[in-house]
Amino acid sequence: MKNNHTFRKLLVWQKSMALVTEVYRDIKNFPHDELYALTSQIKRSATSIPSNIAEGYGRDGTKDYLRFLNIALSSLYELQTQLEIAYNLTYLNEDNFNKLYLNTREIERMLTSFIRKIRG
Repeated sequence: MKNNHTFRKLLVWQKSMALVTEVYRDIKNFPHDELYALTSQIKRSATSIPSNIAEGYGRDGTKDYLRFLNIALSSLYELQTQLEIAYNLTYLNEDNFNKLYLNTREIERMLTSFIRKIRG
């Protein structure tokens, strides 16, 4: 499973980190009254994805690792929902929403594949 690698070499972690950066850039102009609501929730769920991939990597045993990968996947689904809410409220334009959503779908496919591979 891990060999001599670090979680930083996992492509799914790298793409998740890039997604966090994109999300932060794209939501910085949300209405100020959303700062402690939707903006905060989006940031939390986005950062949770690579954080849980990394934390799971550091755990002993496949069962723990899978649990954290599933938490990362759940956070990704949460982020997809929140981005759609932001788009519906016109806080995100169509281009930004589509770009972010396509990136989340790619990470979703990668994570689900990774989870299946680890399960064996």
